[in-house]
Amino acid sequence: MKIGNLELREAPLLLAPMEDVTDPSFRLLCKKYGADLMYTEFVSADALVRSVQSTQRKLTIFDEERPVGIQLYGKDVEAMVEAAKIAEQNGPELIDINFGCPVKKIANKGAGSGMLRDIPKMLEMTRKIVQAVKLPVTVKTRLGWDEESKIIVELAEQLQDTGIQALTIHGRTRAQMYTGEADWTLIGEVKNNPRIHIPIIGNGDLTSPQKAKLYLNRYGVDALMIGRPSIGRPWIFKEVRHYLDTGKILDPPMIPEHVKMIAEQLDKNIEWLGERRGILHMRRHLAVTFKGLHDFRNLKIKMLRAATADEVHACLNEIKDRYADGVSLVEP
Repeated sequence: MKIGNLELREAPLLLAPMEDVTDPSFRLLCKKYGADLMYTEFVSADALVRSVQSTQRKLTIFDEERPVGIQLYGKDVEAMVEAAKIAEQNGPELIDINFGCPVKKIANKGAGSGMLRDIPKMLEMTRKIVQAVKLPVTVKTRLGWDEESKIIVELAEQLQDTGIQALTIHGRTRAQMYTGEADWTLIGEVKNNPRIHIPIIGNGDLTSPQKAKLYLNRYGVDALMIGRPSIGRPWIFKEVRHYLDTGKILDPPMIPEHVKMIAEQLDKNIEWLGERRGILHMRRHLAVTFKGLHDFRNLKIKMLRAATADEVHACLNEIKDRYADGVSLVEP
């Protein structure tokens, strides 16, 4: 599959952009487990143009995690164009525009999926960004604003006409948020539209290797994007790839392997953010990583209260020692 000049394998697996999740350390883990293309956390165009340090930090890309796309969101056309130029200077493989985030503080201000209520502005913004940068520009969006406005089939053609190089579709409306089941039928309709020639990437409810293969075959999409199912379970990319290639299910990792994995993520986060911020940034991952282990509550609380790298590593070593004998991780 190609996105502009970026060449990926057939049926690549993409890590979805997720706020407070897809930082460089987590992306590196997902890369290690077989993700083919990663995206940054959501980057606010307004904050980037104003040189807000915490937003600029989100542009960090390590060479070993490439290829990576920087995802931008905003409601102002000129700010988005300027942010795209700034993002391009940081050397990603592509620029992605967020027209899908359903969170109220973003969507209700007209950004993210809020742009689904102003299609002329969405198309103007996309066209101007495509014209402003040399990198491939892609879009991620939803089926529509609500059940009565599922406009994605027509919208996909309109977005393609602006010059984007790929389109990711999450199989829910904005009104659904993340509830109910993702509806892939319209994603398949977009992909099978003879007028569509850019790659179509499917996203939503890819919770197992079996479902990933089923959706890939049934709807014919060019790639699969995995988001929330990867939180606390980055090895899902390895599971899905193995199943797509062999039709066989991999055993989940044993505890020592996973402790090593999360320890590496912690160290990379501290290298990136410093000890205090790195640990705070890791707590979401630590909270779900070992979900399902028997009699784990007290040790989990201790780990989440740890204030230094040594204390967190001591907790991880205790987990490894306590659950070393043939224990594997369950799905979060």
